[in-house]
Amino acid sequence: MPQITGLSRQLGAALQATGEQVSTAESCTGGGIAEAITRVAGCSAWFEAGYVTYSNSQKTAMLQVPEELLQAHGAVSQPVVEAMARGAQQHSGARYAIAVSGIAGPAGGSPDKPVGTVCFAWADGERLVSQRLVFTGDRHVIRRKTIEHALERLVLLLS
Repeated sequence: MPQITGLSRQLGAALQATGEQVSTAESCTGGGIAEAITRVAGCSAWFEAGYVTYSNSQKTAMLQVPEELLQAHGAVSQPVVEAMARGAQQHSGARYAIAVSGIAGPAGGSPDKPVGTVCFAWADGERLVSQRLVFTGDRHVIRRKTIEHALERLVLLLS
C-alpha cells in the first residue's frame, strides 16, 4: 500500500501544480483508485469524482457508454474503457480521467480474455490513451496491480 499512497501523493502534487482535477471510472477495482486518491489530505482540491460502474447497465446509465459498444466489444475492452473515461470527464468536468475494466477472477475469464486481463484508459482533455494488460496473481493482487498501474501511468502523463 505505501507504493499506491506514494503514487497518489505524486498525482496530487502534479495536479495541484496545474490547478486541474481528475475523475475515475472503475469497474474491476470497485473504487480502489478513488480510495487511494482520497488517502491524500487535501485531495478535494484535485479529485473531482469517482464512478464505480460494475454492471454494463450502469456503464451506460452513469457514463453514457453506448450499449452497442458493450455488445460489440464486451465490458473488458479498450473501446469501452475509452468511453468510460470520456463519460467521467463529461460528467465531472475534470480535465483528467482514469478508467479501468477487467477480469480480476477467480472466475470469468475466457481464452481471449483470461483472468487478469485489464483494460485501461487515461484521458487528458482531448487526448486519450488506452492499453490492455494481463496480470498474474489472485484477485487481490490483480486489483492492486491495476490500481498501481493506473496511477503510475497518469503520473507519467502529467510529467
